[in-house]
Amino acid sequence: MSLRSLLAKLPPRPRLYVATAIYGVAGGGIAVAFHECIHLLYGRTFEAWAEQSPDTFMWRTLAFMLAASLISGLLLHVCGPAAAGSGIPQLKLAFWKEFGWSSPRIMWVKFVAGALSIGSGMSLGREGPSVQMAGTLGSVVATRLGLAKAKHRMPAAAGAAAGLAAAFNTPLAAVTFVLEEIIGDLNSRFLGNVLMASVIGALVAHGALGAEPAFQMVVNGEPGWQVYVMTPWVAACATFAGLLFQHSSLKLRGWTRTQRRLPMWALPTVGALVTWVIGVMVWKQTGHLGVFSLGYNDLSDALSGRLAWQLAALLLLAKLVATVFCYGLGGCGGIFSPTLFFGGMAGLAAAGLGSLVLPLQGTDLVVLAVVGMCACLGAVVRAPVTGILIVFEMTHQFSLVLPLMLGVLISQAISRRLMHANFYEAVLEQDGHSLTHIIPPRDFETWQQLPVSTIANFHPVSLADLSVESLHKAFDQYPYANFPVLQDGHVVGVLTRHDMERSLLTKEIPEFEPAVTADPHESIRHIQSRIIASSVGMVVLCDEKQALLGVVTLHDLLRAQMSYGHATEEGDD
Repeated sequence: MSLRSLLAKLPPRPRLYVATAIYGVAGGGIAVAFHECIHLLYGRTFEAWAEQSPDTFMWRTLAFMLAASLISGLLLHVCGPAAAGSGIPQLKLAFWKEFGWSSPRIMWVKFVAGALSIGSGMSLGREGPSVQMAGTLGSVVATRLGLAKAKHRMPAAAGAAAGLAAAFNTPLAAVTFVLEEIIGDLNSRFLGNVLMASVIGALVAHGALGAEPAFQMVVNGEPGWQVYVMTPWVAACATFAGLLFQHSSLKLRGWTRTQRRLPMWALPTVGALVTWVIGVMVWKQTGHLGVFSLGYNDLSDALSGRLAWQLAALLLLAKLVATVFCYGLGGCGGIFSPTLFFGGMAGLAAAGLGSLVLPLQGTDLVVLAVVGMCACLGAVVRAPVTGILIVFEMTHQFSLVLPLMLGVLISQAISRRLMHANFYEAVLEQDGHSLTHIIPPRDFETWQQLPVSTIANFHPVSLADLSVESLHKAFDQYPYANFPVLQDGHVVGVLTRHDMERSLLTKEIPEFEPAVTADPHESIRHIQSRIIASSVGMVVLCDEKQALLGVVTLHDLLRAQMSYGHATEEGDD
C-alpha cells in the first residue's frame, strides 16, 4: 500500500501532522546531503592540496575551479537557469506566484551545480540553495501525496524551514526566516507546520552531523562596558560592508544581462578565475583559505581569538571582491555564508581599530566580531529577528543577545535609509517582478488602495486599422471580448467582439463604444465602480496624452479578488 493511500485513511489533523513530518525529513535530508557533498569535495581537493607544495596547490585548484565552474555554467544554462544564484528569491516568487509549486528540475540542477560550485572553491554559500532545494522538495512530496497545486504553500514553507534548520543547525532562526522573508508574516497560520518541520530538519542534521554549533567561540563572562561603547561603530562598519556587497553584486548582475561579449554559461568561469587569483594571493601571503568556498574555518578562528584584526581586514576585502564576482556573474550559490563572513571580519577589524582608543580584551574583540556578523546579515537580508537568533544559535552564547540586539537596531536604521529593499527583493525587482504584483496585502482595505496598475494587463491587443482584413486577422487570432481602438496613437473607443463580428458580416465600418479611461496610479477602489458601470466591462489605462498603456477588465478585477482571498484565507489544511 502506498504512503498516499495510507495518509488518505487518517483523519485530517493527524494526516496534516504526518505530512508535515515528511516535509521536515525530506527538507532536512537534502540539506544534509548537500552539506556533505560540498565538504567532501572541498576537503578532498583544496584542504588536501594545501598540505602539498604551493605549485601543486595552485595549478590543481586552478584546473579544478575552471572545470567545475564551466560544467556548472553549462548545466544551469541548458537545464535550469532558475537554479542560478541564491534560490531564496526564486522560492519566494514560487511561494506567492505559483502557490508554492516549483519544478523538480530546479532541485537536482541546484544540487549538482551548487555542490560543484561551492565545493570547487567558489565564494558562495550553501544555505540559500539548501532552502530552495528543501522548499522545492516539499512541493514535490506534496504532489506525490496528492495535494493540489493550490495547496503547496505550506509544504514549500515547511520544507524551506527544515532545509535552513539543517544547513545552519538553527531551528528557531529557520522558523523566523521563513516567516519574515518568504511568507512575510510572523503571525502566519503556517507557523505550527513551519515550526514542526524546522525541529525535524534540525534533528536530521543532529543525527547525521552531530549537535555541535557551526562556529566554535571562546567567550568568558559578560561583555564589559567597552563592548557597548564600541557596538555602534562596529555595527556601522559591518552594515556598510554588507551594503557595499549588495550594491556591487547587483550592479554586476545587472550588467551580465546586457553584455553580449561572453555567453551566459561562460560567465561563472570568469568569477572562478577572479576568485582563484585573489584566493591564491591571500593564501600565499597568509596561509589562510578563507577566500575559497564557505570560509568557515577562518571565521571560526576569528571567533576563537586566533585571528589578528589586520588579517581580518585583508580577508574581508578579498572575500568581498571574490563573492561579488562569483554571485554577480551568475554563480550557483547563496549569500548567507559570505555575509556572515563579511560581518565577522568587519566586526573584528573595526574592533581592532577601536582597541587603539579603548582598552579591549581578546574576549571583547570576539563579541564585537559576532555583533558584526549579526549587523551585516541584518543589513543585507533585513530580517532582524532571524539575524539575532541565527547568530545566537550558531554560537550558543546567551550573553551575546543584548549586544546583538543593539547591533541589529543600528544596522536596520542605516540599511533602510540607504537601500530601498533587501537583497532578495532587489534581485526580484532586477528580474522584472514587482512585489506589489506578487505579494498580496494583509487586509482587503489595503488591497483596494493599491494602484490599478497592480492588476492591469500592459500588453493589450489594440486596433489602429478598422479595415476588413485587419478585423478578420484580429478576430481569428485573438479570442478577446474587447479591443481598444486607436486613432493617431490615441485611444478613441473600444470595439466589442460582437460588433466586430457584425461588421465582418455586413462589410460595414464598425461602431465602437466610448472608452472609459483612467490613470494607472489610481487605486483599485476608485476604478472598480467604473469597470462595473462600463458598457464593455473594461477600463483603458492611458497617460496624459491619451496614449494606450494597458487595460483592466471585470475579469481581471474578479480574478485579483479571488487570488487575494485565497492567499490571505488559505489555512494549514
